[in-house]
Amino acid sequence: MFRVKLNQPTLHEAIALLFAGPVDLVGTERQVNRHGDRTEVRELAVSTELNAWADWPHLAQVGRLVHTRTQRGATTTEVSYLITSLPPDQASAKQLLQLSRGHWGIENRVHWVRDVTFDEDRCQVRSGAAPQVLAACRNLVIALLRRAGATNIAAALRSYSWNAERAIALVTSP
Repeated sequence: MFRVKLNQPTLHEAIALLFAGPVDLVGTERQVNRHGDRTEVRELAVSTELNAWADWPHLAQVGRLVHTRTQRGATTTEVSYLITSLPPDQASAKQLLQLSRGHWGIENRVHWVRDVTFDEDRCQVRSGAAPQVLAACRNLVIALLRRAGATNIAAALRSYSWNAERAIALVTSP
């Protein structure tokens, strides 16, 4: 499953146009979450109407995801579009909405940690394979700390930085 962004203008416009009018839906799903004073509503509608038209390999469904967030009386709405190679009999709208949410779990657990805790965006290593090697090392550190039970990577890094023996044990333990 992929989000369709503006770098695919023809596909993006076609999906938007499809959902702007009457459309034959193969499924819809609505999910409401409350977190303190914030309420989030996600609504996913999926269709197979563009499958024959779109020049996209293995396209099985297109979808419109409407994400509405209300906090302290202010409401924002974000509309995004997605495509998937999973046909409706293999992935319902409910399952696709769960997959979409799972992606943000990955984003929050790995990419955000790399961006914020490791300040990866400001790294000046840019030549050869070094950027990929550093990214792999960061991912390894995150995985080792998570395996050791760390929920806050920044706090765990500080804790291990003060105890070299403990850090070595983390790397060498089975």
